[in-house]
Amino acid sequence: MPANTTEIEKRLWDAADEFRANSDLRSFEYSVPVLGLIFLKYADSKFQKAEQELKANASSRRVVGKIDYQARGVLFLPAEARFSRLLTLPEGEDIAKAINEAMKAIENENEELRDVLPKTYNRLDNSMLVTLLRSFNSVPLDIEGDAFGKIYEYFLARFALSEGQKGGEFFTPTSLVKLIVEIIEPYEGRILDPACGSGGMFVQSANFVARHKSSPDSKISIYGQEKVMETVRLGKMNLAVHGLSGDIRQSNTYYEDVHRCVGKFDFVMANPPFNANSVDKERIKDDPRYPFGIPKADNANYLWIENFYSALNETGRAGFVMANSASDARGTELEIRKHLIQTGAVDVIVSISSNFFYTVTLPCTLWFFDRAKERNERKEKVLFIDARHIYNQIDRAHRDFRPEEIEFLANIVRLYRNEELETENGSEQLIKQHFPSGDYADVLGLCKLETISKVEEQGWSLNPGRYVGVTARVADEFVFVERLEELNEELEVLNAEARELEDNIARNIMHLLEGSAL
Repeated sequence: MPANTTEIEKRLWDAADEFRANSDLRSFEYSVPVLGLIFLKYADSKFQKAEQELKANASSRRVVGKIDYQARGVLFLPAEARFSRLLTLPEGEDIAKAINEAMKAIENENEELRDVLPKTYNRLDNSMLVTLLRSFNSVPLDIEGDAFGKIYEYFLARFALSEGQKGGEFFTPTSLVKLIVEIIEPYEGRILDPACGSGGMFVQSANFVARHKSSPDSKISIYGQEKVMETVRLGKMNLAVHGLSGDIRQSNTYYEDVHRCVGKFDFVMANPPFNANSVDKERIKDDPRYPFGIPKADNANYLWIENFYSALNETGRAGFVMANSASDARGTELEIRKHLIQTGAVDVIVSISSNFFYTVTLPCTLWFFDRAKERNERKEKVLFIDARHIYNQIDRAHRDFRPEEIEFLANIVRLYRNEELETENGSEQLIKQHFPSGDYADVLGLCKLETISKVEEQGWSLNPGRYVGVTARVADEFVFVERLEELNEELEVLNAEARELEDNIARNIMHLLEGSAL
């Protein structure tokens, strides 16, 4: 009988956490080495399976080589890089040195991992490394599906939780990523994430392709940008642990366009940093990635939004996480939003409840663009979905979506687009309950298909709450800290708008004084 993945994840996490507790390392210092060992174990298990199959099918005259493993999407492991070898090293051996050499050997045989894998195990205690190796070796090989991939994602999530704000730089909650993927439907094409973190958007896109009976390697091409080099390494390891390859580069997306993105991509997905400030606007004033102008407010939300839009080709789709404040931002941000809506590309806006992220309690909004919509019958419409009352309460501080909830929300969009529904996760009853005719219809408190003229009447707001309406529900338990953070975000937005207004007034006064002098 296959093992229970959840129990295994917890057991492995307990072993890793014991390692941290018995070392002088801070959370972010031990996370990468631990993930490196998980990566090594996973690579070894895939190599082992491929080795058995290749030897069984090979003719007696033919030697199985590196290219045979690569053709199966498996990393080639030289003898010194085998996890099983590390386990059988004699007592007193320098385990840290052996692991470092194993990582170097893998990099030498797999060019895409050059300078990516952790090689600082000499900083760690030998006995604890032996304990970790044995603990990770206890993972049975009969887990169904992408077992180690799931464990790897579980560890990324736990490290994000333990690292606080820093963790948000590399991990977006899986259920949000899955919802984005289900709505933009990346069946085939070039995919960009210009704030890619550990690459979760790419992994879920590949899973989507595989679930629809195609090979990800032949259907999608992966491109990423990420500012922090350590996170770039995590992203490349995450791709490799899932049997994927891609072009992820370190760069500051605000200023650097390393993939020459304008008009190039079929799909864009991202979870950019919210309300980032201090971007040097002068450096990007002539950058074609910002076609609607540079916002004056000292936050980068609309720089990201323009970046996503401009990267799409004429039929491209984008899905991304955005701060709630961007939906109603005023001043120059409102002007940018107005021009964006008028293109017809704004397709779907989804409100998400608080507590989906590991590092902040704030609610968020998912935005979706569809450049093909600029020229079809849906051009003058925007679909608003209020999903704030749809969630699975994991514990007091954390929420996610169940598979059937992700499928249900994506199916609302499919109804709106007149696409075939997907029901493998059991969303049929929810669909029948809300859409008994089998066609899209507005549902009070859930979804509303609105015209651009109505959006204009609402001051070009993209806040679903303005359109969807409300139904009687049991009020959520009030959480003081959560509400305080929401108010603080609103205050930051108002302060930014006030500063912009002050600048406008000052400029107008200067013009008047200059005119009087003449």
